[in-house]
Amino acid sequence: MTHLLPGKIIYVALALWFCNPSFGQDVPKKVPKPDPLEELKGFTQTYYYSPGHQGRAKSIAVLMESAGKYFQREIEFTPQTTIYILAPQDWKSVAAKPLHDVYGFPHNIDDVRLAIAAEDNDFWRSFLPPVEQLPPPMALQVKKAYGKTDGSYTMMPFFDLLALHEMGHSYTSQAGLKMHRYWMGELFVNIMLHTYIAENQPELLPALETFPNLVIGAGTAEFKFTSLEDFERLYPTLGMGAKNYGWYQCKLHSAAKNIYNAGGDAILKKLWKALQTHQEEMTDKEFANMLKTEVHPSVANVYLTWDKID
Repeated sequence: MTHLLPGKIIYVALALWFCNPSFGQDVPKKVPKPDPLEELKGFTQTYYYSPGHQGRAKSIAVLMESAGKYFQREIEFTPQTTIYILAPQDWKSVAAKPLHDVYGFPHNIDDVRLAIAAEDNDFWRSFLPPVEQLPPPMALQVKKAYGKTDGSYTMMPFFDLLALHEMGHSYTSQAGLKMHRYWMGELFVNIMLHTYIAENQPELLPALETFPNLVIGAGTAEFKFTSLEDFERLYPTLGMGAKNYGWYQCKLHSAAKNIYNAGGDAILKKLWKALQTHQEEMTDKEFANMLKTEVHPSVANVYLTWDKID
């Protein structure tokens, strides 16, 4: 993988990006507006933005609100969240402490608050290798997904969509769903994300799919851990290492795509209901059987045929 994605920071970033849905901070009873942020009015969620970035804040709000309406129809639940769209000078005053020096990293501060960058940044740009060094088919995907009219590239389209992944954790935590397995906790929010994009904004699918394809396409030869059993065992401490962890999470992105392609939008509703209903402890066999019979075989197959999923 390193020949495609050089730099340890990328894998540390991947690990933090997908790991704990929040950074363990207490959820405030009332979320204040930090100075000098401004509030974007007229939306169902709370949006604070750095001065001079109202247009950017509106574009994020439109995406989030559209997704919120869709999920309300599909799963009949909407969390209450506060979303910060931040310029570099305001990042440290709001972002979770572990990410104070990583401007651009979309993340849940807690189960309510979400931080997003208002500007393109070096962190996002670091995720793209030299496009001319990629195999031609992959280079074409990257150009389509992240190319700009001036010939440069931006990962903003991908990271904007990750905000929906992070908001998905607010859905599951505030609704009290029992995820049963760590891999399901991450898979579920990816199913939410992929389903919304495929159903409502399919023109954004290249931005969503290309980066995971890039990581998975590099293969697994240098990874010590590739099984879901290892993922469960090592997840709480990130014991597989950041680089290996990033591969797991890209694979879960790909699994969500396969699930949607196999069963469409109905899977999201069935999986939400199943995880709401089944609060009891389950063995792996019982969990897989429940997913197969009550949701869809493709969801059970993430566990049953993990090594065969590409």
